[in-house]
Amino acid sequence: MKLYSFFRSGTSHRLRIALNLKGLAYEQVAVDLRREEHLGDTFKAINPQQFVPVLEADERLMIQSPAIIEWLEERYPTPPLLPGDAGDRAQVRALAAIVGCDIHPINNRRILEALRHRFGADEAAVNDWCGTWISAGFDAIEALLSKDPQRGDFCFGSSPTLADVYLVPQVESARRFKVDLSRWPLLQAVDAACAQLEAFRKAAPSAQPDAGCA
Repeated sequence: MKLYSFFRSGTSHRLRIALNLKGLAYEQVAVDLRREEHLGDTFKAINPQQFVPVLEADERLMIQSPAIIEWLEERYPTPPLLPGDAGDRAQVRALAAIVGCDIHPINNRRILEALRHRFGADEAAVNDWCGTWISAGFDAIEALLSKDPQRGDFCFGSSPTLADVYLVPQVESARRFKVDLSRWPLLQAVDAACAQLEAFRKAAPSAQPDAGCA
């Protein structure tokens, strides 16, 4: 497998976690978003949408992290990222969707670049923008976690699921945008539990080969 990614990309981060939880080996190809390598013709030939991540596997080039993670779950079902019960799967998917649909898309790089260059936002304004939507999503996740009396150390149950795969990169992003996490103790506890697992530690932005590149 070959993974085209950027160390600080939240979507790349979540895919690295999923690959690691599945115990799959992959070669990383760094696409430096800071140098706009994703906008060049070379990468556009790989992904016409010009986003990371891209996973090359089974003689396919796959894009969009939700679709890739679904493929991983179907292709490599053990260990599972979704519980066996349909209602429980809906709960896990909902937690993941709060991040994947309602927080990340309006805080990703192209949105922030538009705020900076089209609307003149400085870094304080950008951080405030990101903090607004992160806080709204985290408030909802915290409330949902508090209503689950059978929840273990993770977002659902006693082992990591798709919800944790999505949550941990968003927590990392929240720290980067200077969001105070103290008002979400359950969410912080989940993040701490995930940090004890090798799959999450190996996927962290600081652990990536391109993290130290200028």
